[in-house]
Amino acid sequence: MKKTLFLILFFSLFLMPIFQVSAQSLSTTEQTQIVFDTTGFPQWAKDLRRWEIVTFGTFPFSLFFVTFATDMMRWYNTNGMDFSPMGRRYAPWPFRSAGAVEMSSQELRRSIFLAAGLSMTVAFVDLFVVNRNRNNERRRLESLPSGSTVTIERTPPENEESGGEDGIED
Repeated sequence: MKKTLFLILFFSLFLMPIFQVSAQSLSTTEQTQIVFDTTGFPQWAKDLRRWEIVTFGTFPFSLFFVTFATDMMRWYNTNGMDFSPMGRRYAPWPFRSAGAVEMSSQELRRSIFLAAGLSMTVAFVDLFVVNRNRNNERRRLESLPSGSTVTIERTPPENEESGGEDGIED
C-alpha cells in the first residue's frame, strides 16, 4: 500500500510540469511586451523593499563572519589558540579537528541574533547612503536655473592658413 502511494505521488510530482495549464495563454509577442511598472509605488515602499533585500542578502555572510568570530573567541578563551589536536577542538571551521566541541544552543542563538543585527545595520547604512545621494541629486537639480534650457555653442578650431589640411606645416 505504501509503495503504490509513493509511486503515485512520485509520478504525479514528476509529471506535473508537463501538464501545467496557464490561467491566461499569451502569444510569445505578448509575453515579451509585459513590463512591470514601479512608478505607482511610493518612494518609502521602494526604500523598504531595498532595505529588506539588503538585509536578507547580507545575512548569510554576516552569519558566517559572526560564527567564525565566536569560534575564534571560544578557542582563545578556552586554551589560548593551542594548535595541538586536543587544543583545536574549539577552533573555528577551517582549523577544527576531529571530535570538535560544537557551540551550545545559547551561543548559536546569540550568533544568529548578532548576525541579524549586523545585517540590519548594513541595510540601514545602505539606506542612509542612498537617501543622501538622492537628496544631493535633488538639490543639484533644484539649484539649476529654471526656465529656459541652457544652450551650449561649440565652434570648430580655426585652421591655420599656412598649414595643410590637418594644420601641419610642410
